[in-house]
Amino acid sequence: MANAASLTLNAGGSVTDQGWTVSNLTGSGTLTFSTTLIGALNAGGVQVAQVDPAVVTSTKRTNGKYSTISAAAPVTSLSGSFDGTTVSVLGVSTAGGALQTAEADDFTTTGGSLAITNLRVDLTAKKVYATLVGANGVGTVNDLYLWDITTISGATTFTATEGTITSVNELTGLKINANAFSLFSQALGLTQAGNDALATVTDFGKISSSISVTAAVAAVPEPSTYALMGVGLVGIAAAARRRAK
Repeated sequence: MANAASLTLNAGGSVTDQGWTVSNLTGSGTLTFSTTLIGALNAGGVQVAQVDPAVVTSTKRTNGKYSTISAAAPVTSLSGSFDGTTVSVLGVSTAGGALQTAEADDFTTTGGSLAITNLRVDLTAKKVYATLVGANGVGTVNDLYLWDITTISGATTFTATEGTITSVNELTGLKINANAFSLFSQALGLTQAGNDALATVTDFGKISSSISVTAAVAAVPEPSTYALMGVGLVGIAAAARRRAK
């Protein structure tokens, strides 16, 4: 069996390794906010908007409070390993995200804002990282360790076959990291009441993804191609000898 090679496939690109070419990366990851997270956002009067190219979808009750919120972000890259037979998906990255904005009230001292974008999922470590852009002195924090994943559902390994390969997964039980919690609080300008409300959110939601790639056996040059290459090398060698004289 061949040694497994690490590979990264970017949207719009292709990777050739171990006799196979993988290309046409498409798909998206959708973050669905949990009911407890939505409750905390409603309590603080936080509004949610999309950060392109992600698309935020929400519904509201008659009182103007959110009942559902989700953010669908396009997949930008896929990382993994391949041993010539089996593909193991180890990580996925997406673009865009969601912006949360709070006005000053009982839950926030001065108000604030927080954008969570460019998620990077580490399936091996069961962690989610993100770019965070926050108000109140937070600024931009790249590759922030954001959530731990409780459960990963769906296959993450596949046998190499020609054609389209699709992976459907669900990551549930997203639990916030302590440092990320502090940055959330600072960016939104939360009061103690606001922090208490956010602390009740033990599950931030789930990420559902459907990702497809196209796999094909890599083209092998025709014998005539090797012959032409040989002729070319002979010609280069002859020219080098003439220059040396």
